[in-house]
Amino acid sequence: MSAATRTAVYALGLGVAFAAAFGAGRAVGDAGGLGPAPAPTGHAASGGMSMPGGVPGHGGAGDAASEGMSMPGGVPGHGGAGHQAHESALPEGLQISQDGYTLRPTTTTLEPGRATEFTFRVIGPDGAPVTRYRTEHDKKLHFILVSRDLTTFRHVHPALGGSGLWSVRLTPPSAGPYRAFADFAPEGHDPLTLGVDLQAPGGYTPRSLPAPSRTATVDGYTVTLVGALTPGRAAPLTATVTRDGRPVTDLQPYLGAYGHLVALRAGDLAYLHVHPQGAPGDGVTPAGPAITFHAQVPSGGAYRLFLDFRHGGAVHTAAFTVTADGSGG
Repeated sequence: MSAATRTAVYALGLGVAFAAAFGAGRAVGDAGGLGPAPAPTGHAASGGMSMPGGVPGHGGAGDAASEGMSMPGGVPGHGGAGHQAHESALPEGLQISQDGYTLRPTTTTLEPGRATEFTFRVIGPDGAPVTRYRTEHDKKLHFILVSRDLTTFRHVHPALGGSGLWSVRLTPPSAGPYRAFADFAPEGHDPLTLGVDLQAPGGYTPRSLPAPSRTATVDGYTVTLVGALTPGRAAPLTATVTRDGRPVTDLQPYLGAYGHLVALRAGDLAYLHVHPQGAPGDGVTPAGPAITFHAQVPSGGAYRLFLDFRHGGAVHTAAFTVTADGSGG
């Protein structure tokens, strides 16, 4: 073998050895976190809240999550049939922006104990305020204000003015942090629920979450809740309304239903607004005393439930703390 040939073979051997060593180094580096990270499989959320079993509510196509919030079935909620979340959808109300739509308040400060004119816009994917909305359950937008400790709840309906400006008077009863939810359906898009944090400045002492209870009294009415929140499985929840020990059998329609249930998960305030089976005037749904929902939650823990119902020409709100553990207690 000539000297030139021996030199070429030697150089080739060095190149092969270097390439093998480089490959081994990459493998070790990746395993130890020094190499490039693997491609993500999608955004993840720790969990959500779903309400299947025939009562659809607010789904929406959010980023992927291990557990989502959905309401499949045949009795529409705010979104109506077809507004369903896949298992991977993020829970509603945890985002200020979704699918190109952004909730933009003009202020995030409220005055405790005094009515404040609160205004906001929804900005669309084109960067302009949204001015065209579908009517869902008699309203173009439903607005929920809740204290972070889940002891204050308000369900109101803002007025839509020029340039897509919504306005509503809010009176937080005390100082502290609040969460606001705008629940709406822009024309040409599935319904959405966007959330934003608000503050009522002043001395604030958070209150403990009310103890679990299946009975609530409000304005002289007693409401009893029967059924279990069972993680991962749909189950009925039935609220029975009585007054002075007598069943209330003449509930009045409110926003197209005999009852509205808002469920908020303690901690992150994941949100869901649903409606009961049946509808007033359908010939089969009684006007009380029982109002039945179907609920499924993704995890154990505490949930705060707020039930709106109308009777005697006024809207009443019964509140419950329910632990999701499958016990039914």
